[in-house]
Amino acid sequence: METVRFDELGLSEQILKAVTAMGFEEASPIQTKAIPVALSGKDLIGQAQTGTGKTAAFGIPMLEKIDMKDKSLQGVILCPTRELAIQVAEEMRKLSKFMHGIKVLPIYGGQDIVKQIRSLKAGTQIIIGTPGRVMDHMRRKTVKFDSVKMIALDEADEMLNMGFREDIETILKEIPEERQTILFSATMPKAIMDIAKTYQKDAELVKVIKKELTVPKIEQYYYEVKPKNKEEVLSRLLDMYDPKLSLVFCNTKRMVDELVTALQGRGYFAEGLHGDLKQSQRDRVMNGFRNGKTEILVATDVAARGIDVDDVEAVFNYDIPQDDEYYVHRIGRTGRAGRMGRAFSFVAGKEIYKLKDIMKYCKTKILAQPIPSADDVASTKVSKILDRVSAIIGEEDLTEMINIIESRINEEDYTSMDLAAAFLKLSMGEDQSSAIESFDPNRTDFGDTGAEEGMVRLFINIGKKQNARPGDILGAIAGETGMPGKLVGSIDMYDKYTFVEVPKEYASAVLKAMESAKIKGRSVNIEPANQK
Repeated sequence: METVRFDELGLSEQILKAVTAMGFEEASPIQTKAIPVALSGKDLIGQAQTGTGKTAAFGIPMLEKIDMKDKSLQGVILCPTRELAIQVAEEMRKLSKFMHGIKVLPIYGGQDIVKQIRSLKAGTQIIIGTPGRVMDHMRRKTVKFDSVKMIALDEADEMLNMGFREDIETILKEIPEERQTILFSATMPKAIMDIAKTYQKDAELVKVIKKELTVPKIEQYYYEVKPKNKEEVLSRLLDMYDPKLSLVFCNTKRMVDELVTALQGRGYFAEGLHGDLKQSQRDRVMNGFRNGKTEILVATDVAARGIDVDDVEAVFNYDIPQDDEYYVHRIGRTGRAGRMGRAFSFVAGKEIYKLKDIMKYCKTKILAQPIPSADDVASTKVSKILDRVSAIIGEEDLTEMINIIESRINEEDYTSMDLAAAFLKLSMGEDQSSAIESFDPNRTDFGDTGAEEGMVRLFINIGKKQNARPGDILGAIAGETGMPGKLVGSIDMYDKYTFVEVPKEYASAVLKAMESAKIKGRSVNIEPANQK
């Protein structure tokens, strides 16, 4: 469909200014269709999934209707998960940046309710909440719906899947009848249509056609794998492609836990996300994934809602999804922001027929691939290392290094070819000695390095400018010392250096082991941070 510029949609100056500040000019297909309908005051059913820009499709019309002088609650957005509520609230704050006097408040379980009540009493025009916590506030009479002009249900199908139907209906009954009701859902099961029929008036259906539900910049492959071999094949693919961040989808919570344990046992920085985790655990896992400390996130479909991370380079369907549409949701989390993404699906036995249904539904080709052998993995690793070497030869002045190597070869009884081969073997990580066993915990008094209690803050002279990531620092420390990666504390990365916290009892061993370590092919200097 033809794209429309935001300045052609009749929006207020403040909203246009905010949209421009966010870097957008053209509306996405769902925004182009939904915003004019919502601005006209009509009820609306929008069919679109994550990553299509649907937050702005209902968020902009809601903000346009808010009376900034009136401090009472005027807009309500319901979301299935805490993550999505936080994400939507963040987007609404950006969109209302130049609308002075507008207050937006996310309310969800796991957060101190007293703080929420205080914010509500101070005057909030828009709340973004999970149905359970909104119901809590209704029972406490800390939210009053008398002045609400618009309610939006985001990812309504997921809210129903999670058992929120009764809560949603109770909330809708409490909101004045002359309100505007907007409902967004990726799928349109009968239960959604029932809610629309009961609680909306002559709603207009707006949808992104199926073709636009898939993401074109994603290479999609499948492997026929026996269930017992999946873990090994996943490890080989992770080693071959070395994605910066990966999402692995399983159909059950149990499989998530089992796979995370197996991956951690193999030395990968993996964490799991599913519905049984406490909110504090979910937050810890998501923060680790966002900052690169966790490189592989293993999740169930419902738990993954609200994950919006641009750098996901690969999605693995460890289990084939039960629903065709879930396949689209899953793979749409890679290839974001114009980047190339990859999606790998593991198929066991008769699941091949399920995969064929998915291809038909998505109008996409998923290509069969042979399972990579250990030799394939090794040769891919070698190619990547040699590519990096070529780049260094092309870009760096190596005179000093050449002199060092020439003098060493003249002294020793080996050739430059022997030396190159040894360096290659070193780079492939086959020579990892453990320094952790021989450390003396009382060897150094590090003083106050500005770390948390029981930790020592270390300075490393490598940062973002050298293309280093927190995962590289974590990997080097864990790999060189044998210390479990989860013991490493906060990693604060700047352009040219990084601070990392390690337990006091391991600090000496880390300093010793890292003397000969390389990060991103560079020797590094590591020392205790300046004592305060």
